[in-house]
Amino acid sequence: MPITLPESLPAYDVLSREGVMVMSQTRAARQDIRPLRIGLLNLMPKKIQTETQFARLIGATPLQIDLSLIRMTEHETRNTAAEHMAEFYRPFQEVKDERFDGLIITGAPVEHLPYEAVTYWDELREVFAWTQTHVHSTFGVCWGGMAMINHFHGVPKHLLEAKAFGCFRHRNLAPASPYLRGFSDDLLIPVSRWTEIRQDEVNAVPGLVTLLGSDQVGPCLVEDPGRRALYIFNHFEYDSGTLKEEYDRDVASGKDIAVPINYFPDDDPAKKPLNRWRSHAHLLYGNWINEIYQTTPYDLAQIGC
Repeated sequence: MPITLPESLPAYDVLSREGVMVMSQTRAARQDIRPLRIGLLNLMPKKIQTETQFARLIGATPLQIDLSLIRMTEHETRNTAAEHMAEFYRPFQEVKDERFDGLIITGAPVEHLPYEAVTYWDELREVFAWTQTHVHSTFGVCWGGMAMINHFHGVPKHLLEAKAFGCFRHRNLAPASPYLRGFSDDLLIPVSRWTEIRQDEVNAVPGLVTLLGSDQVGPCLVEDPGRRALYIFNHFEYDSGTLKEEYDRDVASGKDIAVPINYFPDDDPAKKPLNRWRSHAHLLYGNWINEIYQTTPYDLAQIGC
C-alpha cells in the first residue's frame, strides 16, 4: 500500500517520479482500511526537502500511511513559502487532541543553544509529554532525539571542538532488535552535528538500549522502551547530495569547514558523492513502521490508554 499525500504537495510528484507508491487523499478514502496515522513535526528550515526525505522512507512499506505535517504553533519559518505552510501544515495546538500511531520529530539548526534558549522549547516540552498519551511510537531525529532524551532522562548534549561531518562507520550492537531486522554488522551513516551524546551517560539510564554506535562519533540509535521511543542522532534520511549542499553552503559563506569525511570519492569535492546508506535507511524506517503496525491499537482512541 502507498503513502497518502495531497496531490499538490511537492513530495507527491518527486516520489511518484522515483517509483515510490503514493496515493491521493481522494483515492485513499475509497479504500476500506485504516491507514497508519504518522505525524511529522518538521523543525528544519527547508521544510519541503525534509518532508520529502521522510515521506520517501515511510512510504516504502506495504502499508497505507496517512502523513500529517505539523509545525510549532508560534514559530515562523523564513525558508519556506508561507503559502506552502498554510496549505499543508497544521500547528501543534490544532492537532493535540488527535491521536497518532507514530510521530517523527526532526532535527533543528539550534544545537548550539541551551535547550531552554530555544524559542519554542516550552511548547516542544508539551509535545514530548503529549506523545505519552496520544502517540503510540515516537522517533526523535538528530537534535529532536537529543532534546527528547534530555527531556525524559536528563541526558545532556555536549559541544564538539570540531563538527562531526561526513559518513562514519557504525556497528550493529543489537542484531536481534526488531528495528535492525535485515541490518548488516557494519554500516555507514551520514553525520552532521556540532554536539554529541555520550555513551556512558546513556548507559547510566536504566532501560535505554543503544542499537547502533560508532567508535568515532558515539551512540547513534537508542531505544527507549519505557517511553515507546527511538532516538537517532545521525541522518539516515539524507539524500545523496545533502552533505555536499551543506559543505558548498559553508564554503560559499567563508566558514572554516572541513571536507566531509568518507563522503566524496577520494575525498575530492569535485567528484559526485555515492549514496551508501540508502538501503539501511529504508530498512530502519520500514522496521519502525512494521513494529507500529504489529503493536498499535486498531481503535485510535485506545492509543495512550
